[in-house]
Amino acid sequence: MAAKIPATVVTGFLGAGKTTLIRHMLQNAQGKKIALIINEFGDLGVDGDILKGCGAEVCTEDDIVELSNGCICCTVADDFIPTMEALLARDPKPDHIVIETSGLALPQPLVRAFNWPGISTKVTVDGVVTVVDGRAVHDGQFAHNVAAVDAQRAQDENLDHETPLSELFEDQIACADMIVVNKIDLLDPAEADALTTRLKSESRAGVQVVKTSMGALPIDILLGQGIGAESDLEARHEVHHHHHHDDDEDDHHDHAHEHGHDEFESFIVNRGEIADAAAFAAQVADVIRANNILRLKGFVAIEGKPMRLTLQAVGPRVDTYFDQPFGDAPRTTRLVVIGEAGLDHAAITAALQA
Repeated sequence: MAAKIPATVVTGFLGAGKTTLIRHMLQNAQGKKIALIINEFGDLGVDGDILKGCGAEVCTEDDIVELSNGCICCTVADDFIPTMEALLARDPKPDHIVIETSGLALPQPLVRAFNWPGISTKVTVDGVVTVVDGRAVHDGQFAHNVAAVDAQRAQDENLDHETPLSELFEDQIACADMIVVNKIDLLDPAEADALTTRLKSESRAGVQVVKTSMGALPIDILLGQGIGAESDLEARHEVHHHHHHDDDEDDHHDHAHEHGHDEFESFIVNRGEIADAAAFAAQVADVIRANNILRLKGFVAIEGKPMRLTLQAVGPRVDTYFDQPFGDAPRTTRLVVIGEAGLDHAAITAALQA
């Protein structure tokens, strides 16, 4: 059976930086063919126009679908399911589907929709990414422009939930697999650390909280989480079962566009053959926990095995499988470590080589 196509749900209030995050992702897509579903409506959004400027090899105009009939979680059957079915019927199929929700959308009903019979065998939720405006959340506002959020709410005739922003924010955090604290440049280091600590305490165990500005998140961190969120709905329960929401964003924040990548770093650790694959996977998980590593991936040489072992870790969850023979290639272990800037290279290298 063909592998399911991964889909990433990007949620967060109007102005948090969702569109900026997605635009950066498309500009750094490393050849991935990405299809976008953008849930904008009324006169609020310019998301489609912004994103249509992205490179054709990654995301053509035909790969962008705008759902403009209102909040996506209130129009799942009428809008979202037919749109997904059309994308999944394409040839060639996209490598990845990214869904930018209305800021008013509850993520849980959307994730639940991936269990619908027409699409459940073909697509899976790779992860739910909640983008927050770091300055606004720190200040207790949740959205930078509350008036714009209220205007969006008033324009959505299909909206069937009314809820305070604070409660919607709790639902977005409860459903998240990754929380992206955006506009970190507007906070001082102590404020940023306090906010990320608080968000970690308010989210489920294992949820990664990352800091960035201008949405400059490496694609290796944003995509490929492999969560399967639609099979894990109990863990991401809605805090508030009545509906409420807010919308997309045109991030009115015009810094130099690319200064965010220095907030992340990666480096390579090499070592020789490994005696015990399971013990090494456990060792890798321990190193990740001790050093706040976001991603770790690479190939491992196991003593006596002709096949190389592929290792991929998202946070402390480590997956391994044998993929192909080494052949004439050197039998060495090579791992790429990815995380926020400031990783202790020496300590991590020593721990992985131990």
